[in-house]
Parts: sequence; C-alpha cells; structure tokens
Amino acid sequence: MEITKEGLEKLKNELNNLKTVKRKEIAESLRRAISYGDLSENADYSNAREEQNFLEQRIAELEDKIRGSTIISQFSKGDTVQVGSKVSFESNGEKFSFTITDPNLANPAEEKISSESPLGKALLGKKKGDKIEVETPQGKTKYKVLDIS
Repeated sequence: MEITKEGLEKLKNELNNLKTVKRKEIAESLRRAISYGDLSENADYSNAREEQNFLEQRIAELEDKIRGSTIISQFSKGDTVQVGSKVSFESNGEKFSFTITDPNLANPAEEKISSESPLGKALLGKKKGDKIEVETPQGKTKYKVLDIS
C-alpha cells in the first residue's frame, strides 16, 4: 500500500495508543468483571472479552498495514494524478478541487479524498484534459481533469 509519511505516522500513533493505553483499559475492565464472580452470566466480562478481541484484530490489521506500506516520498507535480496530487476538475459545469490522499488521511471536509474511493481510483494516472466516468449514488457522473499540482 502506498502511503504518505503523514499517513504512516497516523497509523503508528494509533497502533501505539492501542497497545499502550487501550490494552491497559481493557485489562482493567477484565479484572473488574472477573472480580464479580460467575463468568458464565457476567455481561461485563463478555463485553470486555469482545472489546479485547476487536482491539487485537485492529492491532494486527495496523501492524500488517505498516509492514506492507511504501512511503511516497516525491510527487511529480503537474504530470499525472497520483497520491498527493491536488486535482482540479469539473462535472456538469461545477468545478471541484481535491487532494488525493492515502485512505487514512481522507477527509472530504478538508478537500482530501482517498485514493481508494471510486473518484480517487478513477483519477489516478490521469492527465490534464482527460475525461473519466465514475459510478456515484446518483448514477454515472462524468468529470474532466482541469489541472494537477
């Protein structure tokens, strides 16, 4: 998975928080639940175990992502759309501008879309003037790339 340095740091910070803070919190919840006695009818214990399982799955997922990631260190400005590119495009007479980011940094409110979103995938590798068609909840939408920076 290609990822920006910022995206990788975000994953590492989340992993560190899960391993150091959340694991301790869940361990304490388990100790408290066990102290209540009979585990077979102990909802607190069952909930803490479920939370622990979810946490360990997320930790494993983050470790896999971090291990399998390649940091994108350079962007070739203006040539083709890639992760890190700011793309201006138009659709139905309206102009839009987004930065293509790795999925961990996507935030449409900040004009950042994931490279794995339908629009992000369609824009990757495109050049200024290229036209694309993307399936959206409203149906197929056509876009034209105006500028890449």
